[in-house]
Amino acid sequence: MVNDIFIITKIQVIKMAKNAIITGGSRGLGKAMTLKLGELGYNVAINYRSDSSKKLTEDLVEELKSEYGVEAIAVQADVSKFEDCEKLVNAAVEAFGEEIDALINNAGITNNCNFIDLQPEEYERVINTNLVSMMHMCHLALPYMVDRDTAIVCTASVGGLTGVINQADYCAAKTGVIGLCRALALEFAPRKVRVNSIAPGMIMTDMLKGVNQDELNALAATIPLGHIGEPKEIAGALEYILTADYLTGQVISPNGGFVLQ
Repeated sequence: MVNDIFIITKIQVIKMAKNAIITGGSRGLGKAMTLKLGELGYNVAINYRSDSSKKLTEDLVEELKSEYGVEAIAVQADVSKFEDCEKLVNAAVEAFGEEIDALINNAGITNNCNFIDLQPEEYERVINTNLVSMMHMCHLALPYMVDRDTAIVCTASVGGLTGVINQADYCAAKTGVIGLCRALALEFAPRKVRVNSIAPGMIMTDMLKGVNQDELNALAATIPLGHIGEPKEIAGALEYILTADYLTGQVISPNGGFVLQ
């Protein structure tokens, strides 16, 4: 009898929880946002691309389960490919049911190369990973999101708001992300899906941690607030967007005043 009550209670808790998918959620900004989803009570499906990220993502799954009591799964998928996006969405639906409450499109890469030397296959991969993947994921997830007060959040960048040297492909993709979100926000507002983007400025991720101290100080000096942001700033922006019922089609840019909209 006690076991039956426990099983029923567990099933009820799982059904009451909201369900989320996040791409690029195993490290850096993505990890901070993934943990925020767990804190907010979402079951989370997290994608990872390379074998080297498998354990990292599986450890994050266990952290979500133990720390927040939610369900979580790790799914290997290269979201630049439609069939892998389909695999990710199908895995989430199989694990959590046919209701997706939040889609967080965060996967992204960069080349950091001058445009003349940049090869077509290199900038195509940036566009496919940073922009086309988000189109794939929205296309596949929206049938499970419409008419239920749900949210899509896409990671853009201050590079999508202004130009950055040696980042032509990255800036093009991130500007496209903002345009995609605005168009989808208008199209799906009548169907109760809010669509917004986060455009981070300089945030202390692994990439910046490898920069020497003098270069970091020089970077910080270019920011009006005088310091480089932390991943928690982006997680905080995500929490605001997910809980702001009257917000859609907007770009939230935690950047310390580096870019003013």
